Amino acid sequence: MKLLLVYPQYPDTFWSFKHALKFISKKAAFPPLGLLTVAAMLPSEWEKKLVDMNVTRLLDEDIARVDYVLISAMTVQRQSVQDIITRCNRIGTKIVCGGPLFTTGYQEFKGVDHFVLGEAEITLPLFLNDLAAGNAKHVYNSNERPPINLTPVPLWSLINMKNYSSMNIQYSRGCPFDCEFCDIVQLNGRTPRTKSKEQLTNELEALYATGWRGGVFVVDDNFIGNKKKLKEEILPTIIRWRAEKRRSFTFNTEASINLADDDELLKLMIEAGFGTVFIGIETPNEESLVECAKVQNRNRSLVDSVKKMQRYGFEVQGGFIVGFDSDPQSIFKSQIDFIQKSGIVTAMVGLLNAPPGTKLYHRLKQENRLVKSFSGNNTEFSLNFIPKMDEKVLISGYKHILNTIYAPKHFYSRVRTFLKEYRPPKVTGTVHFYHFTAFFKSIWYLGFKESGRWHFWKMFISTQLGQPRKFPTFIVMAIYGYHFRKVLQTV
Repeated sequence: MKLLLVYPQYPDTFWSFKHALKFISKKAAFPPLGLLTVAAMLPSEWEKKLVDMNVTRLLDEDIARVDYVLISAMTVQRQSVQDIITRCNRIGTKIVCGGPLFTTGYQEFKGVDHFVLGEAEITLPLFLNDLAAGNAKHVYNSNERPPINLTPVPLWSLINMKNYSSMNIQYSRGCPFDCEFCDIVQLNGRTPRTKSKEQLTNELEALYATGWRGGVFVVDDNFIGNKKKLKEEILPTIIRWRAEKRRSFTFNTEASINLADDDELLKLMIEAGFGTVFIGIETPNEESLVECAKVQNRNRSLVDSVKKMQRYGFEVQGGFIVGFDSDPQSIFKSQIDFIQKSGIVTAMVGLLNAPPGTKLYHRLKQENRLVKSFSGNNTEFSLNFIPKMDEKVLISGYKHILNTIYAPKHFYSRVRTFLKEYRPPKVTGTVHFYHFTAFFKSIWYLGFKESGRWHFWKMFISTQLGQPRKFPTFIVMAIYGYHFRKVLQTV
């Protein structure tokens, strides 16, 4: 059997980091971990090739020479998926599809031979058995939540790691919280399922054996879903492993705001090499937090929680949403004020949308407020439902937030606020040659070509003279700002 595994193209969004990647001569932020893991579940004697359309072109001859094309995708990759399906149908190659996009809405896609939905540890073996018997079905699905100790080490040999700024691994699936707008519980359940310390070590060893030395994104939707196991087993194991490997890897991940409540966990994560954590802040408006069931964010000072993590040595990245039914007209100013005061430099603000299958989706459907499909790109100036606030006012206010927080004046002010709190870890990761080239490119693009260069130079000089240990962090932040402004010019 000859297979072509295809990862569709992402549109240019804040999350793509496309314009930041050129500073380090990389083509994409992360490789397609799901496809690489599925590849390791397929028979070893089958011939496999992977095309990540974010780093290389998909050629018709690649499609024509294989028996099946396997596609895995997120919702935001929908348009690219449609193009791939059209090309495969024209050439006559059979298609197998799986992943979040299809699990929540496979009925929308025509021309696909087989859908392998849900979690591959359950549904993929069923498909492979039927395929071998010559009677493969159109749809395979299961709501079963398998233990992820069945999950193999990803087949890293299928990619060229030089194309990516970071590698990625998965430690857990599922989230103990159930926010109204989020589809994680639908996809992965509420009870976090975790890998053993031995399994995680094997995955780190496999990455290390490829020669990788650098950043690793732990892709869990909530890394701290099982705090007890993290503190007693996983983080101590990572700390020992990194010490043996001379701290070759650094980590970043996603977590809930209650991370700030656990000093022991904060210390262990920093010692284990975690330097960046993405937190779903969503909104400073308490009524909107109640509306969307974001219980973990309520009845606390969100700013104080963020600053505590920054003082421990974390760069806190934040997700923000406008468009809740409970949002007042003042929400746009409130969001700007919160973002600036918190020093969250990487602030990802999106319009509320309702992904299929979520509690929000079902509520809005019952209220007859859904108007179109969810694109997966919450940085577009559109919604898939009728908001309570006047839509023109909402979109105008959203644009005002973006134009304000990414403008050089406000952006560098936020960097300054962050650096005042931030206490960088004493030991960092591996230094690469491209770090030096990124530094010189930043001087050229940000110090000479951008219109806000005065703000760059002001911080460049003050950080270099007053906070030299934080200077590399400042350069990274400045490059992120460049990316955000470039994306904002195109949306």
